[in-house]
Amino acid sequence: MAAMNALSTLRTINNNMTETQGRISSGFKVESGKDNAAYFQIATTMRSESSMLSAVNESMALAKGAMSTARVGAETLTDLAQQFVERVAFASQPGVDNAAVASELTALTEQMRTTISQSSFNGENLLLDASAGTKTVTTGIARAGATLNVTSQDFTIAGLEAQVTALETVAATVLAGTPVEADVQAADAALTAIMQEATALGVAEKAIETQQTFITELVDVLDSGVGAMVDANMEEEAARLQALQVQQQLATQSLSIANQNPQSILALFR
Repeated sequence: MAAMNALSTLRTINNNMTETQGRISSGFKVESGKDNAAYFQIATTMRSESSMLSAVNESMALAKGAMSTARVGAETLTDLAQQFVERVAFASQPGVDNAAVASELTALTEQMRTTISQSSFNGENLLLDASAGTKTVTTGIARAGATLNVTSQDFTIAGLEAQVTALETVAATVLAGTPVEADVQAADAALTAIMQEATALGVAEKAIETQQTFITELVDVLDSGVGAMVDANMEEEAARLQALQVQQQLATQSLSIANQNPQSILALFR
């Protein structure tokens, strides 16, 4: 009986040591459903959400890149349009060489066209009239019970090619003669539209950037929550392994002693 008890104790210690070594090698205290079914299910769900949020964050980086590129282009167009309006106002004064001013205006509109054509990110150009409309950006996921919903945000985009066309018309008028008040007003209206689009693109870019920051922090929180449930405490497991090694040695000695008892009894009959 002593040997059987010692063997049972040693077997239990060896099982505990195998379990502890597995936790140390894998880094998990809940590695499968058999370890803790509830925690394993929750952790798997949260890992899935974390992965999807990371993918959403990456897709938003593309949308932000397109918005940022378009904003920089629109701000450049704003500066050029301001110069254009100033030159048109100057041309409305008597004694001005309209042909020379018209040449400047044409150069400004050509530069605007170049700016629009170069404001492209990953093949997407939001300053083209063809891009005008609503741009939908996926901004996250939201779980309602067992249902997973995808959230998105709509941004209104207005192309700026039409505004440059309007300025080109004003430039042609200046070349033909002294511009009138309507020409100055048309140039100012185009400038206002360009400034409004630059502002809208900046607001959209900031909104996406804010959502990206939120998702990054949310992913960190989810990963931390999963870790708290399934990750092994390596300091505790290392200390437990050392204790089990000592117990294993003692149990082995105990089994050896128990096995020697029958030999001692046999010695009495010699």
